[in-house]
Amino acid sequence: MTSRQALLMATEKQLDLVKIAPQAKPPVCKFMDYGKFRFEQSKKEKEAKKNQKIINIKEIRFSPKIEENDLNVKAKNAQKFLLDGDKVKVTIRFRGREVDHVTFGQNALNRFYDIVKDYCVIEKAARLVGKNMTMILTPKQ
Repeated sequence: MTSRQALLMATEKQLDLVKIAPQAKPPVCKFMDYGKFRFEQSKKEKEAKKNQKIINIKEIRFSPKIEENDLNVKAKNAQKFLLDGDKVKVTIRFRGREVDHVTFGQNALNRFYDIVKDYCVIEKAARLVGKNMTMILTPKQ
């Protein structure tokens, strides 16, 4: 039917004419109370937002020459983050010529993961990007 006829029918029924699929040929319209429709949509959006879990990424940085006790302190902080449900990005910064000895960084990351492996799973394995080596850990379900 024409848009004029549909509009007349909508006013007779005291409803609004709402385009459901404007891209369709011909466009699809519906008779409804637009205020009620918007209220229902906002209610659905609020409910979806309420059920959504926000995941933060916490970062822990250290150098490849980190001492064992310092590594344990960093791992303890990572465990707290993982228990809270956050992802942890572990970054090793290489300074100067330390980049030539990437194995030291890899060993430090492996020692770190051995400490926290009960609480997490590796999402992204260790990768060297520029002068930083990063690894992303996610909490176990």
